[in-house]
Amino acid sequence: MASISQQNPVRVFVAHAFAADIDYLRVFEYLESSHNFYYRNCSDPDRKPADKEAVREELRRQIALSEIVIVPAATYRQHYDTIDFVLNCAKGLDKPVVVLQPFGVKEKIAVQLEALGDEIVEWNEREIADAIRRQARHEDTSRWDVVEFKLD
Repeated sequence: MASISQQNPVRVFVAHAFAADIDYLRVFEYLESSHNFYYRNCSDPDRKPADKEAVREELRRQIALSEIVIVPAATYRQHYDTIDFVLNCAKGLDKPVVVLQPFGVKEKIAVQLEALGDEIVEWNEREIADAIRRQARHEDTSRWDVVEFKLD
């Protein structure tokens, strides 16, 4: 697989229940602030169909366009029926799933998220981008932090 670049952005689906809630929007804030990370958003919470089967078909279509599915844990808690469908659809389409811990609080992640998530990460722009690189493109993300200090 080719590495992520401006010419070859990773196609991301962020789980939603046809509402752009705070965590949905926050994912994109984090991705935007990640250095040299290019993505295309395949999710579209504004296209809510009228009936339940059409909702599922639209979610299937959006997920099929993506390379990876991102699921904020709080979104699962608020809309578990829809997000459960998203998780099972992602698995059925062989898409990796990255789960984001609940934002700002330490609490246990739902068993279903743990079971179907390929990787669970904290809300940290670098961790999110690295998890996407690993899961979607199988890129090596080992980075070294440089710590400078002065000897007197």
